Amino acid sequence: MNVKATGPITLGVIIGNRDFFPDKLVGECRADLLTAFQKAGINPIMLDESTTKLGGVETFQEAQKCAELFRKHADEIMGVLVVLPNFGDEKGIAETLKLARLDVPVLVQAYPDDLNRLDVARRRDAWCGKISVCNNFYQFGIKYTLTTKHVVHPSDPSFHTDLVNFMGVCRVVKGLRNVRIGAIGARPGGFNTVRYSEKILQRNGISVVTVDLSQILGNANKLTASDASVKQRLEAIKAYTPTGRTPDDKLVQIAKLDVVLNDFMLEHALDATAIQCWTSLQQNYGCNVCTSMSIMSENMLPSACEVDVTGTLSMYAMQLASGSPSALVDWNNNYADDENKCVLFHCGNWAKSFLPDIEISTAPILGTTVGEENTYGALSGRTPASPLTFGRISTDDPKGIMKAYIGEGALTDDALNTFGNRAVAQIGNLQGLMQYVCKNGFEHHVVMNASKTTGILKEAMENYMGWEVHVHQS
Repeated sequence: MNVKATGPITLGVIIGNRDFFPDKLVGECRADLLTAFQKAGINPIMLDESTTKLGGVETFQEAQKCAELFRKHADEIMGVLVVLPNFGDEKGIAETLKLARLDVPVLVQAYPDDLNRLDVARRRDAWCGKISVCNNFYQFGIKYTLTTKHVVHPSDPSFHTDLVNFMGVCRVVKGLRNVRIGAIGARPGGFNTVRYSEKILQRNGISVVTVDLSQILGNANKLTASDASVKQRLEAIKAYTPTGRTPDDKLVQIAKLDVVLNDFMLEHALDATAIQCWTSLQQNYGCNVCTSMSIMSENMLPSACEVDVTGTLSMYAMQLASGSPSALVDWNNNYADDENKCVLFHCGNWAKSFLPDIEISTAPILGTTVGEENTYGALSGRTPASPLTFGRISTDDPKGIMKAYIGEGALTDDALNTFGNRAVAQIGNLQGLMQYVCKNGFEHHVVMNASKTTGILKEAMENYMGWEVHVHQS
């Protein structure tokens, strides 16, 4: 099930209330929230003001009504926002979530008091009430997220940021729990590094659909240049990227393979793919699949090479967090003697967003063994300066767990005279990061995304997915 990486999302909303606090605060809260939701792009599912007292939740009966409403919209609701305009009834709120059985992220907000209005008519005590609500969530086993400030008004800019980040958390969690990944071909024999456990992935809601590469190549070879589907894909490829010196017959080969890959994804409702490349495609079909992979990744259907299933899972998580494409890269080279810079590289399958000078080319390193004429389809291009979030999800089979590391840095415009898809990354304490990667058995592949989204990823993967997450400290 593909989860959109951008756009409005639906949240269930619980407005807490407590009988010995002023009810009018609940009514005022609703107006504040609608303004905040419109700004953030949130579709709220909340009790009508006539269904319970001002649409708040206090009693068990009101909790039942709110839970029933949430269950009716269970397929739409990606998260729940708990709002405390006053102390709130912690039992009523916790019971609502227990009865609703949504198992989605929960954000807890509480209003600040006005120091000059601590009278009976305006006193909130939500500072205290939030602690009680969270205590009940902890007792009930309900996972939850906190706002940056312990109490915050919905009009505060920090609350808008909290909402936007929470939307990212909701997307990542829903996406990871339902993702379908195509493993196309066998893992290349020389790449033990990309081994993974399908069983651990499945236990976490991640499905892998396998297919033999021969089936894909066989279907591609049945197509001809005169087929309408091939002509259509050929035009799409030419519209996507300059073709450089790529011969026409190689472009047709690339287009035929692209048709079959797209058909396979549609047939199995896949969100992402990991494709065998090195070196079966070149030897048995005569081109690289990089162009097709780049197009898929640019269209938010991430694709990784060398059947790196957990690599493409990492790409998917990052695009859900940021709303922008990800790329699978090698931690490839030192950058001269700068200990906090390194070269990121791959033959050429990065999304177009990373390659303003994109062009179809060849893969010279691979070409030394299979013939460069059999590697057309690899892309050439240099990634310019941009923000950087990097990371990697893996199955740790000896421990039987999912694990990940994430961090932030920057891509730079430093000189880099080489071929393929390439970038220079600057990361604080890079040597310490490489120590962590090597000591903890992570792959040589990492994922990059032009964003600053480690907070979203950590909250989604560690708090809600229950994975072991290391955040690199620069």
